[in-house]
Amino acid sequence: MIPRIDSHQHFWKFDAAQYGWIGADQHVLRRDFLPTDLETELAAVGIGGTIAVQAQQNIEETRWLLALADQHPFLQAVVGWAPLIDVNVAATLEQLAAHPKLRAIRHILHDEADDYYMLREDFNRGVAELKRFNLAYDILIFERHLPQTIEFVDRHPNQVFIVDHLAKPRVREGVVSPWRENMRELARRSNVYCKVSGLATEADHTGWSEQQLLSYLDIVLELFGPKRILFGSDWPVCLLAIGYSKWAEIVAKFAGQLTEEERKRIWSASVREAYQLK
Repeated sequence: MIPRIDSHQHFWKFDAAQYGWIGADQHVLRRDFLPTDLETELAAVGIGGTIAVQAQQNIEETRWLLALADQHPFLQAVVGWAPLIDVNVAATLEQLAAHPKLRAIRHILHDEADDYYMLREDFNRGVAELKRFNLAYDILIFERHLPQTIEFVDRHPNQVFIVDHLAKPRVREGVVSPWRENMRELARRSNVYCKVSGLATEADHTGWSEQQLLSYLDIVLELFGPKRILFGSDWPVCLLAIGYSKWAEIVAKFAGQLTEEERKRIWSASVREAYQLK
């Protein structure tokens, strides 16, 4: 069986004040989600490792995720958070990167009031420090942010970037353009990877179809190719719209059109390459 790694999942001890982005109506998410909860899901679909991704904008959570990674061998890496606009961020990154499982940094860009936050000079100074510590950067945006994201990426041609959730296209409305055109332009940069994750949550949570989701995956395959596509579940957020096993099943169907070597890229090899997993 081809080795499988989930490039995108979260953990939290739920607290309504700390996780304000989890709405009062999102009952399925309003509880703790910890490694023991995920292990059952992984075993059901033959996934041997995961990457835990930040869900809060604080260093304490990053340190907590790294501590979980120490305790649970299946946690192969952490995408943490650091104050990239801080003048002293290099010292913070040096301290965090001393842990071998910190492999990337992420900032929740799409929640910033300023749609051009990624072009701030102080933010870009922080991103410019990542390469020194062999850290990738995860890009979390909505599709409307793609034009400025292309400009942002071009400021850092030697930095590895991973786009989360296909840049959140408007699946619910069935809109493809200009997402497709902007993603095509972004994909021209060989230092940019794309996660096939978080797609069902951008659709109608109770009314999506497999074909609808597969149509967006096919576009990403055309643009990035299997060598720069990473499987990710976005568990437990995905539970708003789809179960873990069902999403893995859809991605397996999508990958079924590919050669074995190409399937290996999507399920694990691209993940290992993008995050420099040991």
